[in-house]
Amino acid sequence: MRRLLLSTMFFGIACAAASPGPALAQNADAEAAKSPATTEAVVLDTIVLSAAGQLPAEYSGGQVATGSGVGLLGNKDIMDTPYSTVAYTESHIQNREAQDIGAVIGATDPSVFVPNKRNIFETYTIRGFSSSADDLLFAGLIGMAPNMRGTTEFAERVEVLKGPSTFLYGMPPGGSVGGAVALVPKRAADQPLTRLTTTYAADSLLGVHADIGRRFGADKEWGLRVNAVSRDGDTATDGEKHGVDMGAVALDWRGDRARVFLDYYKLREDMNGVNYFGVSLGPDVTVLPAARNGENPLAAPWSYNTNETETFVLRSEIDLTDAVTAWASFGRKTGGYDALVTSSMIANNDGDLLVSGIRSKRQGTQESGEVGLRGNFSTGGADHDWTITATHYRSTNTFKDARLGVTSDTNIADPDWGLAPDLTNYDAGGPTQIIGQKLTSIGVGDTISVLQDRLQLTFGLRHQKIESRNVLIDPAGVRSAASTYDSSRTSPAFAVVYKAAENLSFYGNYIEGLSAGQAAPVTAVNAGQVLAPYQTKQVEIGGKWDLGGFTTTLALFQIEKPSAYLDPVSMVYGVYGEQRNRGVEANVFGEIQPGLRLLGGASYIDAKVTSASDPANDGKTAAGTPAFMAKLGLEYDLPSLPGLTLTGNLNHIGKRYANNDNSLSLPSYTVLDLGARYETQISGNPLSLRASVQNVTDEAYWVGGNLSGGYGAPRTLLLSASMDF
Repeated sequence: MRRLLLSTMFFGIACAAASPGPALAQNADAEAAKSPATTEAVVLDTIVLSAAGQLPAEYSGGQVATGSGVGLLGNKDIMDTPYSTVAYTESHIQNREAQDIGAVIGATDPSVFVPNKRNIFETYTIRGFSSSADDLLFAGLIGMAPNMRGTTEFAERVEVLKGPSTFLYGMPPGGSVGGAVALVPKRAADQPLTRLTTTYAADSLLGVHADIGRRFGADKEWGLRVNAVSRDGDTATDGEKHGVDMGAVALDWRGDRARVFLDYYKLREDMNGVNYFGVSLGPDVTVLPAARNGENPLAAPWSYNTNETETFVLRSEIDLTDAVTAWASFGRKTGGYDALVTSSMIANNDGDLLVSGIRSKRQGTQESGEVGLRGNFSTGGADHDWTITATHYRSTNTFKDARLGVTSDTNIADPDWGLAPDLTNYDAGGPTQIIGQKLTSIGVGDTISVLQDRLQLTFGLRHQKIESRNVLIDPAGVRSAASTYDSSRTSPAFAVVYKAAENLSFYGNYIEGLSAGQAAPVTAVNAGQVLAPYQTKQVEIGGKWDLGGFTTTLALFQIEKPSAYLDPVSMVYGVYGEQRNRGVEANVFGEIQPGLRLLGGASYIDAKVTSASDPANDGKTAAGTPAFMAKLGLEYDLPSLPGLTLTGNLNHIGKRYANNDNSLSLPSYTVLDLGARYETQISGNPLSLRASVQNVTDEAYWVGGNLSGGYGAPRTLLLSASMDF
């Protein structure tokens, strides 16, 4: 992997050196900058994609974009989007010094809850329903993002759509229904870029990131963007180490009526002593232990995880006419993980802890593709923007799993993790499970605009087919008869946008999500019967008010998600359960005044289990869901010292119930981050220096919806420096 990283970096440098025109232009700019004006601060150039990428422009303040991709509907301005969306820009990601997806989407969005920090498997909830890195989109395709955890250095944008998204993207592999998160890969801009960034995070996590972009050809029709990253060292948690090596290459070509994009990346992540399961609760626990400072580990020093991903995505677009565009894309991902993780259970109210281990390997291949047509036409006084698309996703994963015996009987107040478990039997065995999945869909949509585009109506359908195959393998290598699943469902969607004024729009939508139905257990009367896909339904209304440089949005929503369980009377396994989340969320972003930027909001979610397998839990609050969240990010450019920006971020998470009967709860917590950045020049080269302290007050808290999230991150110092050459 290190060879790949160095090769990627040298390849980018060689391409940069091979383009004398832009380099000479940079030198000329540097010479011109050797005037008295160089004493003033210079803001690093924002990279805005040209026609090859067709990304919406940045909004005032540069933290978010004026619009985002909305799946089947394409890129849409936020005021014309009938959903709650946000697109975080590259500059915002850099300035937050965010190295994973949760650090981007969880810092200021009041609808997103990240229940773990630097976990080996990144998860988050949107509007109270869980999702994970497995359901991230990359370059428009499901399943092509890195395994287990996302990374940010090759992303131009991180886009978030809140609410079910089957109509827009197709069903995600993990069946997430709370929302969709998409990584938009970087592309070469018209202006050349050669940027080197160094990073530091306490205790000794050091990193370097090279980002190089060039366009070639008489009309700059060819573009190349290269990103290479290497980080390694100790985190702020005792005994925890984290290493990342990633190389990414993005190539594009743009003609008069056609465009082609090729993205490739390879990533390896090594984590030692890192939490995965946190701790679970035994049946005798009636009092939760107080959280300890995040410097204290909840994983044994012998635990580890190595995660590898190699992916390429090819996409082509052609304008068949001035009104019709066709596209096709295909991606392939290989890789997996190799882990020994700590699994611990609190046995009683005294905090006695039983420590065991789980050894797990996964290796697999995923393929994802899409073809489509998009066009527009007018009939009378109505304009139509229509889309037809078909998607295909195939995944095969081979697992080798083993739960190991108890290695230590200790106490959570001062744990002794014991010796590493004996892996002799595990090493001698073979695979334990093979899981295959195939998802295919056809979607159609039409947005009808009337009254000079003031009223926009969107109608659509997506027919989704789900196939899966699960084979268990016993220690002797004997394979069980495959458990198969083959079902389909059609998901309708409706949305409306009414623009009361150019800067004021109201919207509403009905949209559904899909999750694969489960097979009835052997104890059921209908044993083996596979249930139809579960349809999650959302109804939402909202408004968006753009004040020119500052926007506020408000949304009210209801999401109903069904679930299955075994009826204790009839012994029939069926879809009887339901969780209903009703909520309101307010968001703000932009510049209140020149030099003062605001990004954040607040949300309230009433997450109720309206029908539970245990009738005593009917009407209880869904476990792990904070009722109230408030987040606020501020940036202030200091007038007395041009180039200096002061930053702050406040994140409040409300109380969460840790179990289904609501007898145990985790207290609310508030985390404050403070920082500053300074932008200047050295010998005509733009330089940006950043420093921040996360969790300034060193708050001790349980970060998740239950104890599985582990302790919150301790006070942590982050430093970075970026220079353009």
